[in-house]
Amino acid sequence: MLVAQLMLLPMASAQSTCVGSWEQGALRGGVQLPSDGANFSVYSDLGAMLGRNYVHDKVATVVLEAYQQLAQQAPALRFVYGETGFAEGGPFKPHKTHQNGLSVDFFVPVRTRQGDITPLSISPLNKFGYAIEFDHNGQTDEYQIDFQAMALHLQALAESAKRHGVGIRRVIFDNPLQPLLFRAPAGRELSRLLVFSTKKPWVRHDEHYHVDFIVPCDKR
Repeated sequence: MLVAQLMLLPMASAQSTCVGSWEQGALRGGVQLPSDGANFSVYSDLGAMLGRNYVHDKVATVVLEAYQQLAQQAPALRFVYGETGFAEGGPFKPHKTHQNGLSVDFFVPVRTRQGDITPLSISPLNKFGYAIEFDHNGQTDEYQIDFQAMALHLQALAESAKRHGVGIRRVIFDNPLQPLLFRAPAGRELSRLLVFSTKKPWVRHDEHYHVDFIVPCDKR
């Protein structure tokens, strides 16, 4: 059962404390996410070595539990998470948020144009994945976004967050691509479960979706 298997999650025993906001904050007792698991991996081993994948311990629990749920629900799917923040939070260039351990970037799950499950090809040549551009159909020459897998992941995050008393402030994903996400079988209820930003972000969020979580934080 899922509850029993959660005992195996690689979590730190210390509790985290977030300070301030997503845009102006800090983090104490941050937890580094694992670089890989049964169905997920970090966007860059170098990024992990540089400490760019730390989060609040409650966020880590939600993220890892969601992956574990998906490993049972849809074991063939593969996921890649992106940047999160530093162990002590604070300014995290080039991001405007990611300062208090409550922000996580997730790269879109993809398939080849032939329909085969595959991870995104991420390297310094494409700015560690952040320079990949999808068209209005969610496609590149090599890939097509797996909107069903993305919807399943967001659904799992929402369910895990609710179980642990963690809120989700918003999801930032490319506005023109959002209708394609909502048309996926698992995406039809997402707009009810989660708040999706309708503002135009300062950089396009087509190759990844940004999630801000909510837990009580100390004031600055």
